[in-house]
Amino acid sequence: MIYGAMHFSLGGSLKLAFRPWVEGLENIPLTGPAILASNHLSFSDSFFLPAVLDRKVTFIAKAEYFNAPGVKGKLTAAFFKGVGQVPVDRSGARGAGEAAIRSGIKVIEGGGLFGIYPEGTRSPDGRLYRGKPGGLARVALATGAPVIPVAMIDTEKIQPPGTVIPKLLRPGIRIGKPLDFSRYQGMQGDRFILRSLTDEVMYEIMKLSGQEYVDVYATAAKRRIADEAEQAAQEQKRTGPEQQQPAREEQRSGPERKRTARDEEHAVSPPPAR
Repeated sequence: MIYGAMHFSLGGSLKLAFRPWVEGLENIPLTGPAILASNHLSFSDSFFLPAVLDRKVTFIAKAEYFNAPGVKGKLTAAFFKGVGQVPVDRSGARGAGEAAIRSGIKVIEGGGLFGIYPEGTRSPDGRLYRGKPGGLARVALATGAPVIPVAMIDTEKIQPPGTVIPKLLRPGIRIGKPLDFSRYQGMQGDRFILRSLTDEVMYEIMKLSGQEYVDVYATAAKRRIADEAEQAAQEQKRTGPEQQQPAREEQRSGPERKRTARDEEHAVSPPPAR
């Protein structure tokens, strides 16, 4: 009931304001379970995709969104529940992964649509990064549910990281044909199968999105970017005083140049030699 109200109000507002275009809606089953595997460009991805679908889509979200204190915390929790997100404690990496898998299996067993981002985090630069062979593949192999690749397009331009007010740009959503991995069902303990399944899904997402593919994990790319930014900041601190020194010398030499020019102007020429 809450989801229906939120879908009508928030979804309607998003469609009216941003006018997202959609291709491949016919690939979403009218009934029955399915996994929607999408690229991840923006915080808004989890709102635009459900907004264009008639069926409820369940994503996982950080538990912090659901247990913050005070009135604001309760409103935030109600909002995320209303848009179909379920809490997962991410304090421990392995425990968080297992919790996400259990949540996905529960949604699928209930006949629902489970949304997941195989990259594990938002792209730091708009490119498509290597999918993690954990949640997506294990949920698919444990349930036999079809995997539907989804490409979010231009959502990173609407609300770039660090911005609060979104830009009124038109995003796109491409939905691919369902992928059947039931032939591997029950083989979630085989690491080769997990890797192969994930790579196949990422390839389909790449074809739909047109993104450049980077064969490293997005989390590793973010760490590298953060390390480079920190190194640049440290370098700036080290070179800052040296760069400021010429300016101080310039300031000191200004009056000296004036005195020199004044002395030259009033200097007495020596008498000519006889």
